[in-house]
Amino acid sequence: MSPDFQIVSVFGLWGPIFASLVLSLLAFLLSVLVFLRRQRPAQAAPAAEPPMAAEPPRQLLQESRRNRGTVDDPLVSWTPETLRRILAAELPDEQVILVSNREPYIHNLGPDGNVKLIVPASGLVSALEPVTRACAGTWIAHGGGSADRLTVDEHDRIQVPPNNPSYTLRRVWLSEEELQGYYLGFANDGLWPLCHIVFTRPIFRASDWEAYKAVNQKFADIVVEEARNERPIVLVQDYHFALLPRMVRERLPEATIITFWHIPWPNSEVFSICPWREQILDGLLGSSIVGFHIQFHCNNFTESVDRFLESRIEREHSSITYGGQTTLVHSYPISIEWPPAKLATQLPAAECRKQIFDEFGLSPDIKLMVGVERLDYTKGIIDRFVALGQMFEHHPEWIGRMAFVQIAAPSRGTLPAYRILHEECLAFVDDFNRRFGSATYKPIIMLDEHHDQDSIYCTYRAADVCVVSSLHDGMNLVAKEFVAARDDEQGVLILSTFAGASRELLEALIVNPYDATGMGEAMHRALTMPEEEQRERMRRMREVVRDNNVYRWAGSMLQDAARLRRRSQIPADVQPAEPQATADNVVRMFERKLAR
Repeated sequence: MSPDFQIVSVFGLWGPIFASLVLSLLAFLLSVLVFLRRQRPAQAAPAAEPPMAAEPPRQLLQESRRNRGTVDDPLVSWTPETLRRILAAELPDEQVILVSNREPYIHNLGPDGNVKLIVPASGLVSALEPVTRACAGTWIAHGGGSADRLTVDEHDRIQVPPNNPSYTLRRVWLSEEELQGYYLGFANDGLWPLCHIVFTRPIFRASDWEAYKAVNQKFADIVVEEARNERPIVLVQDYHFALLPRMVRERLPEATIITFWHIPWPNSEVFSICPWREQILDGLLGSSIVGFHIQFHCNNFTESVDRFLESRIEREHSSITYGGQTTLVHSYPISIEWPPAKLATQLPAAECRKQIFDEFGLSPDIKLMVGVERLDYTKGIIDRFVALGQMFEHHPEWIGRMAFVQIAAPSRGTLPAYRILHEECLAFVDDFNRRFGSATYKPIIMLDEHHDQDSIYCTYRAADVCVVSSLHDGMNLVAKEFVAARDDEQGVLILSTFAGASRELLEALIVNPYDATGMGEAMHRALTMPEEEQRERMRRMREVVRDNNVYRWAGSMLQDAARLRRRSQIPADVQPAEPQATADNVVRMFERKLAR
């Protein structure tokens, strides 16, 4: 074969390929030019937009929808007024009903026979009370105070807060048998250890389950009784009411029910331990939306449903269709109000420090660590003391130069696990103080008693270091309260990686509470951290808590509820076709992408 013939053959073979490549390149260049031309107006648009403060609530809603997944949105300031404006625009004249076991205000009879008002030191209460005030809603809760019955009207209602009534508290009365079975039994002897990976065996009794069902039904009946129409917005709080959403749905099928699970959700293998797992999942899927603190817990819940119920799961939409109804499963990281109301009445940080040091007889040159929580085995209280011992062994220069004040309010003391923990803590502290202390020096000051929020915030402001060593936590608001309390931008937060707050407060010293040596080194680092580094870390964390506050948490859920309400009002025959979302109350794909 001649060379000329070979050249012609090669050209005949590759010529069309070369031509195709040239045409493809030209088409690509043309598409880029068209894209750039279309982008120019969009890039110029922001300069012409009015300032965010002048936008109506609808535009605020759109901005927050685009940025809900972040905490660095500088354009929307989430306040009670922002929440009220969004409610007025998106959910006008809608009734908001909140259900929780814990009430926001407790009335007790004092020794002198007078009624004393108590605001419980509860993370759930501190988060939800400002939201309920902003919504002017109805809060349904168990009335456990000794004077609670004396302070309600003939319908078991009372207007709160006492100094500025903003919403209605409807109290529910439970017998001792109901409390023992529903609250101490199934909820706290069963579901609580089941959902927290702390190696405490959950206990499930048939009698507790029956009480749990009965109390859930009692609360559901009162929700229906309090509803002014067929379409209330019902906010169900926590693991005490897993069955209530389905019970309310059966009576009020058009209600928008948002259930928020404040504790972790275990993986499906652990959840399978519960004898009534299908009933619990069925109850929760009576909700329009099920919320968790972090996406990991959403994933565990979805996997549990996938394993135990016949359902359709749309992972891209974060939705579960079961029994003809679709439930959205979203993460909403809870937070606190900003600025905290208690901060307004606090003394300057230096005066708080002097007050606390005088109270405990501490020398002014002592470094102060604090811990604040309920006396619960999930909080890692003994683990932090073990870490403190490790620090003393590796850095003995701190013996006599620092003190740890531990506020640990007694909790669920009738349960054996909590009684044992209380005894272990007291014994450990006594032994620790004998080992490292002296007649004039106690390294650990254990306060196993209730403290009001004013004294807790004063303690936060006095501390050099706050330790949150949760072995497993949904969020942990103590970490955020400490950050919010430090308007002097001083202090160091040591935070467990197993608390949901560690996903947001990245400038804390993140520790593994099971690693005593590592946590001890983190304590040493915190005590020796320069003031400028403290200031930089605290400033960033305060920005996070400010921007991602409790009003944003509530607003995100209510925005999703508003979209579900609007969609349900569109007749089925005129709704746009959505191949991947057939149920009536699934948020459309482009809306979900905007919300991420």
